[in-house]
Amino acid sequence: MEAVHNSGDHTIRASWNQVAAFRLSRHHLSKRAPADALGPVAGDMTGAQAQVLLAAQMSLWTRVKVPRIQDVDAALWKKRELVRAWCMRRTMFLLPSNELAIFARGTARRPEYNLRWALARVDSRQKLDKLLDDVADILKKPRSRNDIAHLLKSQGYKLKLKAGGGWGDSRSVPYVGVGGASLSVGFLLHAIGARDVICSGPNVGNESTFVRADKWLPHWKDISQDRAEEELVVKYLKAYGPATVADFALWIGLYVRDAKEIWSRVTEKIAQVDIEGWEASILQSDLQELEKAKIDAHVVRLLPFFDSFVLGHKSHRNIIDESNKKKVYRAQGWVSPVLLVDGRAQGVWYHAEHKGELEIHVTRFSALPSNVSSQLREEASNLGLFLGCPDVKTVIV
Repeated sequence: MEAVHNSGDHTIRASWNQVAAFRLSRHHLSKRAPADALGPVAGDMTGAQAQVLLAAQMSLWTRVKVPRIQDVDAALWKKRELVRAWCMRRTMFLLPSNELAIFARGTARRPEYNLRWALARVDSRQKLDKLLDDVADILKKPRSRNDIAHLLKSQGYKLKLKAGGGWGDSRSVPYVGVGGASLSVGFLLHAIGARDVICSGPNVGNESTFVRADKWLPHWKDISQDRAEEELVVKYLKAYGPATVADFALWIGLYVRDAKEIWSRVTEKIAQVDIEGWEASILQSDLQELEKAKIDAHVVRLLPFFDSFVLGHKSHRNIIDESNKKKVYRAQGWVSPVLLVDGRAQGVWYHAEHKGELEIHVTRFSALPSNVSSQLREEASNLGLFLGCPDVKTVIV
């Protein structure tokens, strides 16, 4: 890697192979972490996206020597080392409990957008604030959306049911009347994120529950929004650098103008890198590691739906060839499970369980070397053990 000096500044040149090796290492994909590192790894990878909880559990399996899915559940619900909460892009992630404030406060501008939207429709800021105060009080214990609705009704709020469960769900959901407007309970759970930090509680039957972080996490420690935003930029660059402001804006889910303002507060920590003609930023403290980064042996991993590694940048050229892009980044925001080889998508896959046998079906984008195929089969066997299905059939087409 070569430094080029220009007018007191300098740009570092690096290859895409170095970048791939650096990012694989930072995501704990080149070498799995010990079984007791679920929390730290979740923080290093900036969370495992958990709209589909199984996908998040498998994202951690790809990075940690965790033997069973029940071990992830125990860290989440019993030990509370992990927590499930809305943050980047206002989607659910599994996060280290001791860093929840960084992720929640660091992404609070997104629910602030929701709060401003509500204020434009409610005829009284005082009425909206009281409603959010009442919701926050209800969330001292884990509550489902229906619980919240019934408790608000008991306090005198008017409720009605409307269609619109989200993500293609046409079920009726409760809406709360306030100041001439009608807001869904689900919307309130997002808007309240501009003021309070909430997270998931354990399911009650098939219903999700939500609870205030200060009541759920035994060692909860809050931080200011400004500090959280700055720490989140640093965490992002540690995991996804080199990257651009546009990449960061897409990843965090903010307007570019807001992302730029946050980014500008840490510029003294950032260096510029030229990767084969693409200019991006990296932490100055990471330059030496990037310079030394290399892949010594094939890195083969089965990434699940929505894995964080493939969601960190606006351009996906670092992950996949243009001809296969739509097989991974699909319509309506779905991101396929990926066969990752040395940091690039070399196929997609799915799994199905039938009578105790797990079938892993892999569709390659091109021929795989024999040693990659053997590592793939080993990964499939390990996934079977993690999911409690030691009888595994791997199909590669």
